[in-house]
Order: sequence, then structure tokens, then C-alpha cells
Amino acid sequence: MKKLFLIFSTMVFFSSLALAKQQEKPIFDLVDTNNQHIKIEHIDEGLHIIGAEGKVVFIEFFGYRCPPCLRTIPHFINLKNKYKDKLEIISIEVQGLDQKQLQAFAKQKGINYHTVSDTNTGIFTNYIAQRTQWEGVIPFLIILDQKGNAQVLQVGLIPQNVLENVIDKLLYNKPLKSNK
Repeated sequence: MKKLFLIFSTMVFFSSLALAKQQEKPIFDLVDTNNQHIKIEHIDEGLHIIGAEGKVVFIEFFGYRCPPCLRTIPHFINLKNKYKDKLEIISIEVQGLDQKQLQAFAKQKGINYHTVSDTNTGIFTNYIAQRTQWEGVIPFLIILDQKGNAQVLQVGLIPQNVLENVIDKLLYNKPLKSNK
């Protein structure tokens, strides 16, 4: 019985360590409408998007019925075309479309970047809400630099020329704000 208790205690200890390690650095696996897996890992100053190293990354939370969100779609399509391999865009739909409905929506709009239904994000949306103090207002955009560090958190519509300016500054390691 002592031996069984020792084995059980050891298993609980190592399981707790593994869980603690996971909680320190959670990894999320999002599945987009093209059935591609997007693996995202917590880092102290942002998020590491596995496979997007060296790229500027937009993570947007949007809704299919949200007028400002709908106005961002053509901007994002243009930006993805212009910056091809230098920009990754992940848009998470949070107004209730399931994967199949979102796939049809993305096709109808000609979206050329990752779209993910909130039903396929697991706890990622809640994780972002807690980490950024986001209260669910959309559109909500997180812009990560090439190292995954969060550089911009923005609620509301951002004009395409402003987004281009941010991308260019991040790609060429220029400060986003002047010290004047």
C-alpha cells in the first residue's frame, strides 16, 4: 500500500509540474477555414506564431455583422497581397459563425488570409481577453512584430494607410512613435 501511495504521489507531482509548465507557456492550436493548423505559443511580450517567424502578424477579432469589421476586409486583402510573405493575418470571427458558415463567408468576400471561427479557438479568445483586458468590442486588432512582441492593441477601424505605415516601420525596425 505504501508503494502504491508513493507511485500515486509521484504521478500527481509530475502531472502538476507538467500542468504548471503548460500554464506558464500555453500553446493554442487554431484551425482555420482551410483546415490549416495555426499554433500559437505564449511569450512574455506577445505571442509566438509558429511558422510566422520574421513576419509582422495581425490577429483580429471581428464579426460578420459588424460594419467596421466588414470595412477592414478589403484593407486586409490588399495588405496581404502587397506584403505577401512578410505579413500574416489571422482573423477570428466572434459573432457565432461556425467553421462551415465562416468558410462560405470568406469565399464570398474573397478573403486571402486565415479566418477562424471562435468555435474552433478553444480557450484562446478568453486567454486574449484576460491578457489584454479586451472586453469584446470589435474589431479588435493585435499587431505583433517579427519577434512576436505585441506592438499595437487597437479597438476600432484603422485606415489602410496607417496599417501600411505600422507594417513598414516594424519591417524596417523603426520606432512606431516619435519622441517629439
